Amino acid sequence: MSHNDRPEVGSPTTPPAAEAGDKPLQRLVSLGGGHGLFATLRAGRTIADHVTAVVTVADDGGSSGRMRRELDCLPPGDLRMALAALTQDSDEGRFWEEVIQHRFGGQGALNGHAVGNFLITGISQVLGDDIAALDTLAKMLGVRGRVLPMSTEPLDLEADVLGLAKDPRESVQVRGQVAVATTIGEVRRVRVHPANPPAAAPAVAAIKDADLITLGPGSWFSSVIPHLLVPGIVEALNESEAPTVVVLNLVAEAGETAGFSQEHHVHMLHQHARDLNVDYMLIDQSTMPGGTLGTHIERAAASMGAELICADVREDDNRGRWTDRHKPKKLAAALADIAAKHRAG
Repeated sequence: MSHNDRPEVGSPTTPPAAEAGDKPLQRLVSLGGGHGLFATLRAGRTIADHVTAVVTVADDGGSSGRMRRELDCLPPGDLRMALAALTQDSDEGRFWEEVIQHRFGGQGALNGHAVGNFLITGISQVLGDDIAALDTLAKMLGVRGRVLPMSTEPLDLEADVLGLAKDPRESVQVRGQVAVATTIGEVRRVRVHPANPPAAAPAVAAIKDADLITLGPGSWFSSVIPHLLVPGIVEALNESEAPTVVVLNLVAEAGETAGFSQEHHVHMLHQHARDLNVDYMLIDQSTMPGGTLGTHIERAAASMGAELICADVREDDNRGRWTDRHKPKKLAAALADIAAKHRAG
């Protein structure tokens, strides 16, 4: 049964006309996955009237992996995280965020599963439409925006990794998002299977209709770069009149980017999407090196057509010590400044 055969219970949630335009941006689109996307969406909901999350669909671990294998569905975990990030900043919004993020305990088959994962997959099975299911749940949660998969096909991630064989120069193929994220070797390139997957049409439309687009932060090879392996997403990014901002990670991650410099992160992005045009790259001022290394990062950004923007976007622990997370309030201010700068020309 298709969504067209049912009442329209899951239409995209849009702001009331009286509230439209009361924030610096009308439409923000954020691409990513996991905790990195969560921070960007939390920032975005404070500066944009309508936020669309475009989410990776290659997760094969934990609750998402189990449901994917048993039910042949899109992995719901990152989609659930994005919905949670976009719940309203109110008592009711925080309640629903807690509900969909809640994980069952115990020793049985439900252990580790998140309530939101069941809601996404269950509504999808009832409606016969993954995107209608996400729109329906967003409406139930009071989300002013949309959460969309980058592709309507679940994908598998594969990486070429050095350092796993006896000969350190030999490249070994590692399959699966969890395996890529936790490898002890050096990831050189990633692919998705099936290759050249179709982009979700609503995601393409949202990108083309955006006022500002963000990519990252997040797990570089398993949450950020996979978007650039979907040809329709890259084409939409290049065709959109909205500026694209790459938000660089604060630190290298154990596993897939261990030992990577900021410059190396940019080079990996460029290697996987030679034709991608980026307008800005946002780097936290505490991670911006001086001297020659800083010049190298600026040149790497310029190779993708981007201007490097340095700002304070890092969270601290209230004791003057930096964390490895972006602070949504600071990130929101930096993105609003970039949008204003771009409008001013």
